[in-house]
Amino acid sequence: MDFFVCALGLVLILEGMPYFISPPQMKRFIRHLLEMPDEQLRKVAFFSMLLGLLLVYLGRKFCG
Repeated sequence: MDFFVCALGLVLILEGMPYFISPPQMKRFIRHLLEMPDEQLRKVAFFSMLLGLLLVYLGRKFCG
């Protein structure tokens, strides 16, 4: 449970940084996401999840 809470905290920090650093650019990025076709957005999200899964696997294998 400690690992989960730490991972969740890290995700929240990383997700919040772009909004804190440059709110206008994030607003433009969100507008761009809204204009993106659903299928393309799904593909980007899927590959992002695969990359995240790979990073977790490699991190657990070599660092833990």
